[in-house]
Amino acid sequence: MGSKDKTKRVKKINNQRYEKELLRLQNELVKLHEWVKVKGLKVVVVFEGRDAAGKGGVIKRMTQHLSPRICRVAALPSPTERETSQWYFQRYVSHLPAAGEIVLFDRSWYNRAGVERVMGFCTDDEYREFLRSCPEFERMLVRSGIILIKYWFSVSDEVQDQRFHSRLIEPLKRWKLSPMDLESRNRWLEYSKAKDIMFAHTDIKQAPWYVVNSDVKKHARLNCIAHFLKQIPYEDITPDKIKLEDRPAATGYVRPPITDQTFVPEIYP
Repeated sequence: MGSKDKTKRVKKINNQRYEKELLRLQNELVKLHEWVKVKGLKVVVVFEGRDAAGKGGVIKRMTQHLSPRICRVAALPSPTERETSQWYFQRYVSHLPAAGEIVLFDRSWYNRAGVERVMGFCTDDEYREFLRSCPEFERMLVRSGIILIKYWFSVSDEVQDQRFHSRLIEPLKRWKLSPMDLESRNRWLEYSKAKDIMFAHTDIKQAPWYVVNSDVKKHARLNCIAHFLKQIPYEDITPDKIKLEDRPAATGYVRPPITDQTFVPEIYP
């Protein structure tokens, strides 16, 4: 039986339970990110997977209620000519966290093992060197005190195709579909082979890959966030409630007339 048939038979979580669980998990994320800040932890989360696998949706829900000063997203564009002449990992190193920070990589140095390999954007020597050096690079990160967590979002070819078609007809999603995405659709088998080779070399004890079944987006979001919360032991150190005192009365200052200011037109009541 095909994966499409399996997807159809999955009992999907209802919206009410999904929203309730998501809010509960997001509350825990707030506690976790406060713990990271206070304890000075350095956390890196790598999100990889095929196009339209749902990585962005998970990242959006994870960061929704977190401080961007503590938790930020690194989604790097194509390298510049100067960056292509650097040590491959160099431009990623500058985005690594300092103490008390979480960095979510929306795609990462694994571009070399995926899109660059399949699309021919790197040489065979560069590819082989990546497979050799990446595990050592990640072990070095872990030895330096960084908590490194890697997620691979697995989506079936049928579901990916459905999502591509939805992007074609929905104006708010059309920007997500690029010529590169369309080409990746035609190279499904090549991407599968590249992923398997990548796992064989980089699924290391110090930084294992965690696979997220992402055929159902809501399930993937909840499962990934719940798993992430278990990777870092934390305690609830939410600050005590702050009592707002009465505001002191304003005296001795006359504000300029309101007509001196330029207001945005109130189109909506």
